[in-house]
Amino acid sequence: MYIKDIFKGQIAKGFGLLNIYPAQLTDSKELKQLIDRLHPIKTDKELIRFGDKGDGGYLVPNDLEGIFTCFSPGVNTISNFERDCAKHGMNVFLADKSVDAPALENEKFSFTKHYIGGWSRHGVLQIDDWVNTSLPDDFKSDLLLQMDIEYSEYEVLLGMSEETLDRLRIMVIEFHDLHLMWNSPVFHYVSLVFNKLLKNHTCVHIHPNNVGTIGAFKKDGITIPRLMEFTFLRNDRISASEPHTLFPHPLDSDNTDDSTLALPECWYK
Repeated sequence: MYIKDIFKGQIAKGFGLLNIYPAQLTDSKELKQLIDRLHPIKTDKELIRFGDKGDGGYLVPNDLEGIFTCFSPGVNTISNFERDCAKHGMNVFLADKSVDAPALENEKFSFTKHYIGGWSRHGVLQIDDWVNTSLPDDFKSDLLLQMDIEYSEYEVLLGMSEETLDRLRIMVIEFHDLHLMWNSPVFHYVSLVFNKLLKNHTCVHIHPNNVGTIGAFKKDGITIPRLMEFTFLRNDRISASEPHTLFPHPLDSDNTDDSTLALPECWYK
């Protein structure tokens, strides 16, 4: 069963706070411990914005020298982040089976009409296979990953090899239906993903996606927005750090015209 199927099964039970919970709830202390480890850190690399205001724009650390390649699974109808990567001299590899081409034409774009997953199958490329077949064998430079693929991020990250993960200097990932971490089996699945990322990377920014009217779920002093965009920087690139306490960041922008959704304090205090 895919994690997105688990999520959709929980969603089908209704959006009321009690209705989404199965019989086995996640221990709030365990959940808080994971959230504490994800508190964004302010590093010696200032954050800059790639992409326009609104949806499809993300904050990344200004540590781009030596990154010549961006991998961007999940294309949809916006390619402004990828456009800015190309402006910084990166070759951009894009993948999405649901569209025929990126929203913008660019000589630095290379597109494949496949979904990206944790293992290869019909219509789906495993993330390592995509990376390895896209780059020359002797290409050793760091990579940037930007991923918004509607629940499949969990599968992709668990299926990614440590070798590929270690090549990713910067990762920008939108995680979906995080509020379902109150479901104990879902929490343990999602925590495997975050623990894998936190082994050699640090969260440097979080931005809740304000799309729709569902917002965030609160329980035991913990508030979890449904959709959030995370930026990670590899630990060897961090020479100084302190807790990040300014949210929203001045460069943050609402994804839609819906009401602004601020990052809850439990995610950074």
